[in-house]
Amino acid sequence: MLTTVIMIFIFIAMLAVLILVHEFGHFIAAKRSDVKVEEFGIGFPPKLASIKKGETVYSLNLVPLGGFVKLLGEEDPTEPRSFASKSIGIRALILAAGPLMNLVLPIILFSTVFMIPHNVLMEQVQVQQVAPSSPAAEARIEQGDIILAINGHKINNRGDLAYYVQLSLGSETTLLLNKATNGEQEVTLVPRWRPPESEGALGIEVVGAEGSQQVIRQSYSPWTASMLGTQRCLETLILFRNTIRSWIIGATTLQVAGPVGIYQMTAEVARAGLLALIVFTAFISLNLGIINLLPLPALDGGRIVFLLVELARRGKRVSPRVEHLVNAVGFALLILLMCIITYFDIARIIGGGSLFK
Repeated sequence: MLTTVIMIFIFIAMLAVLILVHEFGHFIAAKRSDVKVEEFGIGFPPKLASIKKGETVYSLNLVPLGGFVKLLGEEDPTEPRSFASKSIGIRALILAAGPLMNLVLPIILFSTVFMIPHNVLMEQVQVQQVAPSSPAAEARIEQGDIILAINGHKINNRGDLAYYVQLSLGSETTLLLNKATNGEQEVTLVPRWRPPESEGALGIEVVGAEGSQQVIRQSYSPWTASMLGTQRCLETLILFRNTIRSWIIGATTLQVAGPVGIYQMTAEVARAGLLALIVFTAFISLNLGIINLLPLPALDGGRIVFLLVELARRGKRVSPRVEHLVNAVGFALLILLMCIITYFDIARIIGGGSLFK
């Protein structure tokens, strides 16, 4: 029971951080644009507590699955310091600032992980088996070869190999090998989107070479960590793109999760330790930022679409009634979709399944 309570607390704390960062983006952009912020709310009503500081009410609400920033005059341009009175560019910036903050947060989180001392497994990654007619076989990779690098990235362990192969799916990839017969050699191949079962994208099976394993303690300076954190964030976006493409071509099965599914994943990741939880939070933040920029009603991206329509109409605004109706219908559909996803999340948990399997 205690473990469940702790996991729920960790999940709510993670959501609170992501929501706070997102809404802070809207908040600070509005403040810098001289738009009056009437309320900054964490969670959705009913209200649990609130305090007014300056012209803004800061509230904590019961439902912890979101947040909001209430701006003055979102539809009335006659109000001084109102949202609607600002130019299309300023309004777009205020709307986009929330998702953009969710895209910036992972850089900070990944950089933090690189700065914290952590154990890293070092081993020689050795080819144990090569599948016939696979990309590896065509590149003349042989049993016993040691994989030293992929596209210039040093391979420290089998996890590194799997990571960089996923980044390179469908693209020409260069492997640096240490071959038993003639030393170091580069080969070029293309990792497959749809490999035969149990073969993998390259068509090889690898092991840690006997006697090569050692664990080292590793950390980086703030400057180096920030560079690595930025790189890891960009690589994660590539992994997202590859995942979506694999869904489209049917190479992998589409997997989605609602709040219940994200709670299950958070609980599983939290058991692996603080660093794993920080990395997972970065992944969820990236997802949140991307989803909110999609041109869907009720999301920030959907509201930006109305601004683009206004721009195309040379400043003629879309009727607030029409915008409200579209956003209300979109929000209702999103809630319905969330309920359906939550049903399958609960069914999976009851059946002992996991999104990580």
